[in-house]
Amino acid sequence: MSKTYQLGENYQYPLLIKQLLKTPLIYSPNQEIVYRDKLRYTYKDLNRRIHQLANGLSSLGVNTGDTVAVFDYDSNRYLECFFAIPMMGAVLQTANWRLSADQIIYTINHAEAKVAIVNSDFLPIVEGIRDKLTTIKKIIVIAEDGVVPQSKLSIDAVYEDMLAKASTEYDFPDFDENTKATTFYTTGTTGDPKGVYFTHRQLVLHTLSTGIAAGAFDTPGTLRSNDVYMPITPMFHVHAWGIPFLATLLGVKQVYPGKYEPPMLLKLVVTEKVTFSHCVPTIIQMVLTSPAAKEVNLSKWKVIIGGSRLSKGLAQMAKNRGIEIFTGYGMSETCPILTLALPKAYMADWDSDKKTDVAIKTGIPIPLVDIEVADAEDNPLPHDGMSTGEVIVRSPWLTQSYFKSPDKTKDLWQNGWLHTGDVGYIDPEGYLQITDRIKDVIKSGGEWVSSLDLENIISQHEAVLESAAIGIPDEKWGERPLMLVVLKPEFKDKVTPEDLKAFMKKAAEEGKLPKYGVPDRYEIVEMIAKTSVGKLNKKALRTSYR
Repeated sequence: MSKTYQLGENYQYPLLIKQLLKTPLIYSPNQEIVYRDKLRYTYKDLNRRIHQLANGLSSLGVNTGDTVAVFDYDSNRYLECFFAIPMMGAVLQTANWRLSADQIIYTINHAEAKVAIVNSDFLPIVEGIRDKLTTIKKIIVIAEDGVVPQSKLSIDAVYEDMLAKASTEYDFPDFDENTKATTFYTTGTTGDPKGVYFTHRQLVLHTLSTGIAAGAFDTPGTLRSNDVYMPITPMFHVHAWGIPFLATLLGVKQVYPGKYEPPMLLKLVVTEKVTFSHCVPTIIQMVLTSPAAKEVNLSKWKVIIGGSRLSKGLAQMAKNRGIEIFTGYGMSETCPILTLALPKAYMADWDSDKKTDVAIKTGIPIPLVDIEVADAEDNPLPHDGMSTGEVIVRSPWLTQSYFKSPDKTKDLWQNGWLHTGDVGYIDPEGYLQITDRIKDVIKSGGEWVSSLDLENIISQHEAVLESAAIGIPDEKWGERPLMLVVLKPEFKDKVTPEDLKAFMKKAAEEGKLPKYGVPDRYEIVEMIAKTSVGKLNKKALRTSYR
């Protein structure tokens, strides 16, 4: 229950997620929230359903500190969980249903989730591992199409039925702003997934700072109250980059697409007049190459690209369709946004090619983020656009430790800085450029070769749809780069590895990369392995080609 204050006693105003919900209920209570082509309601409805969800969970025994795991698509229901669960003082676990069965079992048990909210599409996954989910006591099913399928599971509640029966008033309490609010698991190259978690204070500060960066400056990539927002980043992955919290605070029209299907995504962009999204490069490429995209006007769409480097070739493809595309950078451990590659006001008159070069940079720090590139002793290097080192960061919303993993936390935090494992440089304008992951840098004959630079250059070949550069063993040089390339459909059987090598050699002659960095070997492939969140899976690629 909320505390009763005495005469003359002040109020400390903790930074809690519930505070983010107050503003849209004043500014835009009748604004719409849309789920695919199935449902639309207002912010007043959202608020009511958040209260009902909290009451429903409470009736099933969810108490302060309990963890609730959610398996769902990007949906209005997930948005309700983003608020109701942490506002109760419980912990929201955004479960990655794309992981292997063993990884899902580990993450749910390690997080000690007590309740699972499961979309009916994912019931077969949970059925297959139910006996190994040792901490789960209750299961709530979301009937995706209104019908709960036959299941071997013991179902404790159906989501919509539970809300319908619940009271519309829940007294969300005040508590310490440093209370854990969310958790999820990030997969590394070795070992079990690592639990990352964030507090109410961290999420509120991240929301406010992102809002300033994306809305207050004179730049084309803004997110403001008159935008229409649609995430195309899974809500299980770092809270869809935290943008649903910001979109809710601003009271914008929100559109949730559910399963990522290019025709549906494009239909929503058109019919709901979507203006702002974010995704990994794979998704925007999938949308742009879909036959359904040919006749669609995309000129009002602003898209942040993260997760992997935005290549110049892909950026040009998007810009040719009228999309305002730019990069965002962060990690699971950073909540995640650290930088946005937005042009400064004086760059407004630059030509399109120069603006694209800015858009594909890693970006400039958003407010309350300190970024340096450092040498092996953590000494900051000059911001001269050349001095390269590990990217280290400080910000009030960085995860303070891995959950129940103090040994792994030692590698994350050193000398008061979070170590990203990324390599890069900072130019005199303050723009960061990531050149590689430490583990992905190719060392050839004692010289470093950036896999990201190789991918960026070859992306500008007219035939290249997608690429990945990896290091493979070489007797003479230790390692040499191998280039894996997926061709655009219209160029299949028309472009050879020799053509690609000639293109890269020409780039080296033009000074775009060192001559020793030109790959000797090129493989034209049908597809390139991805992780569960759509990033290039370079660990798997190195294993396959070594």
